[in-house]
Amino acid sequence: MNLVRSFSSIGLLTLASRVLGFVRDMLMARFIGASFASDAFLVAWRLPNMFRALFAEGAFAAAFVPLFNRKVGENEGRLTEALRFAEDALSVLLPVLLLFTTLVMIFAGPAVLLLSGGFREASPEEFAFAVQLARITFPYLLFISLVSLLGGILNSIGRFWVNAAAPILLNVTVIVGLLLFNGPTQLDTARVEAIAVTVSGVLQLLWLILACRHAGIRLKIRRPRLTPDVKRLLSLIWPAAAGAGALQINLLVSTALAAGLLAEGSVSYIYYADRLNQLPLGLIGIGLGTVLLPTIARMISAGDEAGALDMQRRGLQLAMFLTLPATAALMVSAEPIIRGLLQYGAFTPADTRATALALAVFSAGLPAYILIKVLTPSFHARADMKTPLRIALISIAVNLVGNLILIWPLEHVGPPLATAIASWVNVILLYIALMRRGHFSTDKKLNRHLARLLIAALLMALALLVINRLVDPMLAGTFPSRVAGLTLLVGGGVLVYAAATFATRAFTISELKALLRRRSATKE
Repeated sequence: MNLVRSFSSIGLLTLASRVLGFVRDMLMARFIGASFASDAFLVAWRLPNMFRALFAEGAFAAAFVPLFNRKVGENEGRLTEALRFAEDALSVLLPVLLLFTTLVMIFAGPAVLLLSGGFREASPEEFAFAVQLARITFPYLLFISLVSLLGGILNSIGRFWVNAAAPILLNVTVIVGLLLFNGPTQLDTARVEAIAVTVSGVLQLLWLILACRHAGIRLKIRRPRLTPDVKRLLSLIWPAAAGAGALQINLLVSTALAAGLLAEGSVSYIYYADRLNQLPLGLIGIGLGTVLLPTIARMISAGDEAGALDMQRRGLQLAMFLTLPATAALMVSAEPIIRGLLQYGAFTPADTRATALALAVFSAGLPAYILIKVLTPSFHARADMKTPLRIALISIAVNLVGNLILIWPLEHVGPPLATAIASWVNVILLYIALMRRGHFSTDKKLNRHLARLLIAALLMALALLVINRLVDPMLAGTFPSRVAGLTLLVGGGVLVYAAATFATRAFTISELKALLRRRSATKE
């Protein structure tokens, strides 16, 4: 299997989704800005989104994919037993999801209170509106959990692109809702967004069902049975939820504290900053994690520990090659980027400055967020969910303490800083655990690459300081002017980084040719 090719197919589709996501956020900023309406929607959206990240895409995928691949390996590549396991899992998962969704919708009030602290200075009517939005958005979890099961099957047979394309439907649906159905008030527009989220869940599920049928996969819903395999799956899901979702839990804590303790708009500042920070995380970290988990699981099942180690090293090298320049750009050029993307309509220059500060601090943890995605599959592929869980709990504790200490002097910048620190603690502990067990280690070649890539990223950051001043006047102008300014900013940074990687020999011509030969060989 070619790591770069599989990663590229996921990366391109994720890029399309993230670009559409930014269009969605730009429309949201234009119509409702950083207001109570946006804060209420974001808290309501955080509820199903958190459970999606923890269970549907995080824990379920981490537990299900290795078990599914093991079934395939035990039956010499045949899918019959693996699909029977998937049907048993679906038959247990579906009623649990229906019950859980119903309960959360009934008790949406306490859930929103927990997530927001009741909102600072919100009236009873405003709080009731936030609860209404939560009830509208939460069914999304039901649909996206089923999407995760079907997507895990398709990922296991190498059809990564189908699942990677599904989030595009979310962004397209919300964009259509904002453009065609935005209401006369900001609250009406926020309600339209909430409805669009759940509609998109239905569309994503239909997309995965059609893709599975095209691949000859048709799952039947059977009478729920706790078979040994299903019991094993359930025993792995709960520790994997915290282990794979530490970042989401940390963001949830940050959102709740910001909503309850800080001024109106703080939740939105953190959200917009996180959305930009999530772009490289989605393209690099999630893409690599999606490819690495089934690949490493297959290698370990076949007894190829050396191949698994080499695959993980290649994944780390590729991750840092793409992550370090993204980190430098988001830290150095946070304010110009926010101004060019969001500052118009209801989004003010003060909102830009506040969001840019949060983005710069979030980005300090970007390499850690992505390294977690690269290192965690090594545990999950070996069905070890408890070690990432223990490490995640330490990370969550660090984040909570950091929030409580930093939110008072730094206000809305405190939670992003606490999240970044907690993520570095997480990745350091993951690395130490893998190294002690002999499951991962760096070598001289990898260390040399990483040092040179860091120098190249620093050279790019220095160049961006100059480019920022040149393009800044363009980024508050007309739409064509903004596009031209952002193009010069991004393009200039990319060119400097490319030149710096070759100048420092972090990436040589011979290595590039070898990479292209591997891709060509795979395509043939």
